[in-house]
Amino acid sequence: MASAGGGDCEGAAPEADRPHQRPFLIGVSGGTASGKSTVCEKIMELLGQNEVDHRQRKLVILSQDRFYKVLTAEQKAKALKGQYNFDHPDAFDNDLMHRTLKNIVEGKTVEVPTYDFVTHSRLPETTVVYPADVVLFEGILVFYSQEVRDMFHLRLFVDTDSDVRLSRRVLRDVHRGRDLEQILTQYTTFVKPAFEEFCLPAPLVSHSLLCWPLSERETPRRQGRVCSRPKRTQIWHTTKKYADVIIPRGVDNMVAINLIVQHIQDILSGDICKWHRGSNGRSHKRTFPEPGDRPAVLTSGKRSHLESSSRPH
Repeated sequence: MASAGGGDCEGAAPEADRPHQRPFLIGVSGGTASGKSTVCEKIMELLGQNEVDHRQRKLVILSQDRFYKVLTAEQKAKALKGQYNFDHPDAFDNDLMHRTLKNIVEGKTVEVPTYDFVTHSRLPETTVVYPADVVLFEGILVFYSQEVRDMFHLRLFVDTDSDVRLSRRVLRDVHRGRDLEQILTQYTTFVKPAFEEFCLPAPLVSHSLLCWPLSERETPRRQGRVCSRPKRTQIWHTTKKYADVIIPRGVDNMVAINLIVQHIQDILSGDICKWHRGSNGRSHKRTFPEPGDRPAVLTSGKRSHLESSSRPH
């Protein structure tokens, strides 16, 4: 585990000039079975927080899955048949999610719901989350709601190959006792379309599309002709574009994980140099992106580089 590297911060603000310490909220998004929770658990393990009592932990993990809405009898019947869309933003209780995160940021002890994925119901039991210095909040659509998204101090996106995610999803749902045909139907009907609509940046749409020969009888003059098509008017609200850091291959990318762990160590030790330019005009070294920066894509090479997050994979 890398040690904190905050000692070389030039012009670091004195303790009195630093803002009041509040929980550092990190959002972790990505497609279904991309490894979001595994990344969070690995971070906790490397920080040695998984062996600490819940009341004493400096870092806690919270899942968006706990905030699914309570289903009506009709919706639950559809869910048991694999005909309910759990990947749509409306499936989540966003008001409860926002209130809970707001209380966490204010340093309060909160009780979060427990959701049963076998019966598709919210259980009466709740889980107590105690105040912590760093909170990892993971889920497929944690960046969708602006009032939730704006609460995060750092936004991570776990980018995993779609075939890998599908295989993980099948294994996970089979383990939960679901029928294979139902799993695949739900994936193609709800999961995949929702990921493409709400997570991935939409491809550019042109007024004209290139039309290739319809048959071997097409004349050379007609081959490759340009056909006019109506311009698509739908505006896609995608969440990947809001990420500050993109992690390809999830937990397999230990270079990225270690960089994030080092950043969290700096936060926990109080040496984090996240101030860019204070009101007094003094400049300070930054260790991670600020809002408005292009997302950092953390690869397994020797160096990290910046790329646009508008790539579809």
